[in-house]
Amino acid sequence: MSAQPAGLPLAGVRILTVEQYGAGPFASLYLADMGADIVKIEPPPAGAEPGGDASRRSGPYRLGPGDSLFFQAFNLGKRSLALDLRAPRGRAVFSRLAAEADAVLNNLRGDQPEKLGLTYAALSPIKPALVCAHLSGYGRSGSRAGWPAYDYLVQAEAGFLDVTGEPGAPPTRMGLSIVDYLSGVTMAFALTAALLGAARSGRGRDVDVSLFDVALHQLTYPAVWHLNEGGAIERRPRSGHPVIVPCELFPTADGWLYVMCVLPKFWRAFCDALGLAGLPDDPRFASPEARLVNRDALIALIDPVMRRAATLDWMGRLAGEVPAAPVLTLPEALANPYLAESGAIGAYDHPLRPGIRAMVNPIRLDGARLPVRPGPALGQDSYAVLAAAGLSPNEIAALRREGVVA
Repeated sequence: MSAQPAGLPLAGVRILTVEQYGAGPFASLYLADMGADIVKIEPPPAGAEPGGDASRRSGPYRLGPGDSLFFQAFNLGKRSLALDLRAPRGRAVFSRLAAEADAVLNNLRGDQPEKLGLTYAALSPIKPALVCAHLSGYGRSGSRAGWPAYDYLVQAEAGFLDVTGEPGAPPTRMGLSIVDYLSGVTMAFALTAALLGAARSGRGRDVDVSLFDVALHQLTYPAVWHLNEGGAIERRPRSGHPVIVPCELFPTADGWLYVMCVLPKFWRAFCDALGLAGLPDDPRFASPEARLVNRDALIALIDPVMRRAATLDWMGRLAGEVPAAPVLTLPEALANPYLAESGAIGAYDHPLRPGIRAMVNPIRLDGARLPVRPGPALGQDSYAVLAAAGLSPNEIAALRREGVVA
């Protein structure tokens, strides 16, 4: 696989990644989509250990022994170098690569980057402008630096589970690994900003993002409310907004519809569509505060009307006039005709399976979606990357015999 095609904003930027599974690969996926040459450094096979990012063997859908649809989802458009960073000769090779790179990104436990020499202090003598980016569970300092971390654990401790779900129900996590993804996007932004700074000043730096910090930062206004006024938001029935009514799920004849009357004009338009034009002038529902206090009475009036028509019928009446969306299953969401219109799903040819469909990066450049390219096989680009760094064929062959490179 060659480097990304020219014309994308990060074309010509090379980033070495020591990453696995979710958050780190999601960060570098954004960078690869924007044109960066992502060289994914993976452990080579060793004895009974198959090597590579563990996500190559994740999930039920495999593409041969060293690849999976899970791996592909997070590693499109990258290159793979199978290199043992724990071997002295592997570290020497890494130093040569770092001298020609713009950044090094890892998502290891917080105590590992220093041990492996992935910090700015370790690598700046090789290249002062190098950016060293660290995406960990709890940061590289403090009592938790060596703790393993996973999205669901952070969701639990940061309060996400407490505010999710129906009142009185058990704590509920988000159905997706949302902290991993938010942390990945945060890191992609932070690293890009640091690259811009390094290009201007000639000096790189360490950039740290942790899952725990990102999760807490997402608490936004509920955290500010509590820190300053002592209150705490509570779960609302039907996944309702903490203070806005109606802003919640409504039952239809065949499913559910989420309606958000955030502005007065939407509230009036919703009532008109329901044939309840008098509700906005009813003192019980005339203001946001009154609707919050009298929510149960309001819902008792709306529910019977909503149940008279199917979800798509209501969408036909409300779409574009009142903020509303149908509650779809995952298969229904992916079959939504609007996805085809917006180009949200693309396809690419994998050596082991032509025509794999994939979600396309949400960023558009000049109105166009970004290209989709397959993720690499383990060590697919080892020879090309090492040769470009100046290693001779004999040197590469020796490293392969020693198991340092695959």
